[in-house]
Amino acid sequence: MPQPEYLTGKKTVIKEFIDRYDNPFAKRLWLRETHVRRSIMVWRAPLRRDCPNIGNATEQRLARGKESLLQTPEFSPLIIMKLGKQIVFVTNNSTKSRADYKKKLVVMGIPAKEVCCCTQLVNFKVIAEILRPFYLDILLTYPFQQEEVFGSAYSAAIYISRILTLPPDRRTVFVIGETGIETELDSESIRHIGGTDASVRRDITSEDYASIASGSALDPSVGVVLVGLDFHINYLKLSLAYHYIQRGAVFLATNLDSTLPNSHTLFPGAGAISSPLVRMLGRDPVALGKPSQAMMDAIEGKFKLSREKTCMVGDRLDTDIKFGIEGGLGGTLAVLTGVSKREDMEAEGEDLVKPMAYVDKLGDLLV
Repeated sequence: MPQPEYLTGKKTVIKEFIDRYDNPFAKRLWLRETHVRRSIMVWRAPLRRDCPNIGNATEQRLARGKESLLQTPEFSPLIIMKLGKQIVFVTNNSTKSRADYKKKLVVMGIPAKEVCCCTQLVNFKVIAEILRPFYLDILLTYPFQQEEVFGSAYSAAIYISRILTLPPDRRTVFVIGETGIETELDSESIRHIGGTDASVRRDITSEDYASIASGSALDPSVGVVLVGLDFHINYLKLSLAYHYIQRGAVFLATNLDSTLPNSHTLFPGAGAISSPLVRMLGRDPVALGKPSQAMMDAIEGKFKLSREKTCMVGDRLDTDIKFGIEGGLGGTLAVLTGVSKREDMEAEGEDLVKPMAYVDKLGDLLV
């Protein structure tokens, strides 16, 4: 596999790279976002705007704090608008729903006002959360469209409701995860139990062991176990999930990210939540987030994008870049402000996942 090209500082090459995806019928910038609450994600939003045709940007961590964010050129809405790209906001973060992003803007008093003919900027909701005191007037001019957000929780809900064939009496989903999953299941009118319900957010008891073993504690209508990032994972939830699957429930996962970045380090990701079940069952779940091609197919169907004119932009080789490569996208661009680093780009090996090109930070594209 050829080594990825380093683009930072090469103005002509960067322009040529971006222009490859400048098709008026397929202007898509795909970005990935993991934690909207964190300043580390804000930079991705601008990137998406800058390079609309540049596909899914992963959880890029361009800025790690408010001060550094304010100093980054990619946060200039005027510069971003000049690229005139449309974006699709793709995230493996299952803890938040598409509607959660829009609600955050409303709660902060930032209306989704459209006062110009530019493409919708999904990522500005993220920016608003961190930089409202500084960018309020600018942010007011950008509308947020939740339809442009495509997350792993929504992907799972679509898969369960429209693709998976379940018996009429086995259509309930047992959830290990947060409200983002529950909200997206509700949007598809899918009954679910577990999740954030207080009845499963507790220690297991001797009575639980007996009732789970006998089946009396199990809902007979459960036909799917869906596992995502769960900040309240416990032994009871894992026990219930295991026995539902042993009794025939379909084993699904929103995504298999082993870690997630936060506060300049890594923490357990959704894949770490499902791994105990994988060890117990001896098999993997069907994953519905990046790099799953089930998610790619769903995105293509929803947005009618042209794969050859779409570029995946991300900071994680094993999810974002792999997602773009296996999906047959026209390009993949890695940024070094997140999980994957320069040494990963320069490593030797035929089986390694490598992007077409990479830059130090997303702002380097604004030349």
